[in-house]
Amino acid sequence: MKRTLILGKEQHDVELVRRDGALTLLWDGEAQDADILEVEPGCYSVILGGHSVDVRLDAARNPDPDVHAFRASLYDGAYEFALQDPMKALLAASGGSSAGGGALASPMPGKIVKVLVKEGEAVIEGQTLLVMEAMKMQNELKSTCAGTVAKVHVEEGGTVETGAKLVDVRSLGAD
Repeated sequence: MKRTLILGKEQHDVELVRRDGALTLLWDGEAQDADILEVEPGCYSVILGGHSVDVRLDAARNPDPDVHAFRASLYDGAYEFALQDPMKALLAASGGSSAGGGALASPMPGKIVKVLVKEGEAVIEGQTLLVMEAMKMQNELKSTCAGTVAKVHVEEGGTVETGAKLVDVRSLGAD
């Protein structure tokens, strides 16, 4: 199963694949031979690309229920990281913001199911602006800032490509 690994400000696509009894780690599309053995609960012996390391993994707190956070303790210190479903990571990153407001862009190709706002309407941060269907799932796309809807670029029933402008919001105080 593919996941987005969040390590500080870095993000990487990771996936563990088992084929014919062999384990492979795909890191940003590059394959490395891997072997992982649970020595005791929460403690693992990991061989990656011919290098061996012992790792203790503990769950860490994260306020986002879609992000699974961990603390990995190794010989040289502890590292905190998180794993997220890549589709949810795209949705979280879909709204770009600027000093004058936010531009909601499509995180993936899809169909606009419902437009919930009109131009000139006041919105709050986190308010659902539209519902989009992608990969047979309906996704609520939300405003990244409080303000006024400056422009709605789509209509219900229309299709969009990744990165297409959906809604522009002029933030409060930006003129």
